[in-house]
Amino acid sequence: MRLTRRSLLVGGGAVAASAACTGAALAQRPQAFGRAMPVSVEAQPIGRLSTADPDRNRFGALLFRSGIDLRSSVSAFGGFSGLWRSGDGQDLIALADNAQVLKARIVTSDGRLSGLSGAVLSPLILNSGIPLRRSRYYDTESFALSGSGVFIGVERNHAVIRFERNAAGSIVRGVPIPVPKALADLPGNGGLEALGIAPGRSPLSGALVGIAEGGSGFILTGPRQGSFQVNLTGGYDVTDLAFLPGGDAVILERRFSLLGGFGCRLRRIEAKAIGPGARVDGETLYESEASHQVDNMEGLAVHREGGETVLSLISDNNFSALQRTLLLEFALAA
Repeated sequence: MRLTRRSLLVGGGAVAASAACTGAALAQRPQAFGRAMPVSVEAQPIGRLSTADPDRNRFGALLFRSGIDLRSSVSAFGGFSGLWRSGDGQDLIALADNAQVLKARIVTSDGRLSGLSGAVLSPLILNSGIPLRRSRYYDTESFALSGSGVFIGVERNHAVIRFERNAAGSIVRGVPIPVPKALADLPGNGGLEALGIAPGRSPLSGALVGIAEGGSGFILTGPRQGSFQVNLTGGYDVTDLAFLPGGDAVILERRFSLLGGFGCRLRRIEAKAIGPGARVDGETLYESEASHQVDNMEGLAVHREGGETVLSLISDNNFSALQRTLLLEFALAA
């Protein structure tokens, strides 16, 4: 989701100008490449999350590990709204909202993020051979991967597209899957911002779960299909979802104000709480402060590394020179 709504509709001429600029940026967002293209990505390490308290590394229930500020001279680089990291954390896939994916290897130095190598931007293509960017499914916002199955959530023309991941790691042959009729009633720019696949041992047993920006949740596959509602507070909206190994869900939320800028929050939802007809809430794992180096955080991934549960966040820079593409990495405190 690009911020053009709610928080930008209050406060007079400055906000109107900001909204107009955002709208113009949306109209001019770069098209995805027609084929897989290597891209050069520069990375500036982020050693401290808080600029006001640089020695602090614990934030709520999370320990800040490291981060990088990613930049590229390629105009189609950016707009990342979904994130996946491999079981060992070394491979990364980020979904951009212009119907393409970034694939890369994580580079570290002394155990801290230091850059990306082998970065490639690739267009998403339907089974018919039509590029997603030229179809009604052009606005891609959420991403989940399990085994060879890749699921991508689409806004405006609300849908979920299932792709296959072949032996070479390419994401191919996209086909829409059946979705609840209630999905069509979501606001045009308020669709499935979050997709996640529950672990097999959780009560949802491998189900695909989606949550819209406004908190409307859907169990899309499996025997417990149905809808639920996430309780939203503090002006936050949902931007992504990932499951912990034990089955609990972590939701990433984002808010924006002209005075406060971007803020983000992570909340943990108990696995047993999610079910048809449920209204769910959860404990706050982390909430950003004004001094924290965050931006428009929209993508969340979870993996295990060296005995730690690692949560990675990526930001959507709206293809704007005024925003940043940040990749941040936290460990869940014991």
